[in-house]
Amino acid sequence: MIERADINNVLMQMRSLKAEAQQGVVHVDKPAFKTDSVRSVDGEGFGDLLKNAIDKVNDTQMEAGRMATAFEQGDPRVELTQVMIQMQKASVSFQAMTQVRNKLVAAYEDVMKMPM
Repeated sequence: MIERADINNVLMQMRSLKAEAQQGVVHVDKPAFKTDSVRSVDGEGFGDLLKNAIDKVNDTQMEAGRMATAFEQGDPRVELTQVMIQMQKASVSFQAMTQVRNKLVAAYEDVMKMPM
């Protein structure tokens, strides 16, 4: 799952860009933002960060499915409580990913509506 600090960092950058755009036109010779600040500390791009988060959500859902199948088949090593916890983890991570996607789409739409 995406770390909360990473999401907050991206949202903070988007808000600052929005505030700059609302204050007035940025001069052409002055860059609107530094591309270095958008990249994470590890050197990953935003696309890589998003892909890794989606992969982790998928892994969580696949593990929940495997545990549910093992429980249904009567595997004595898998308890119902473990299955339910894993299913809740998968559900919460998917809901969080959906909310992040909704925020990104809304931010993209806001940027696209800005006058040039």
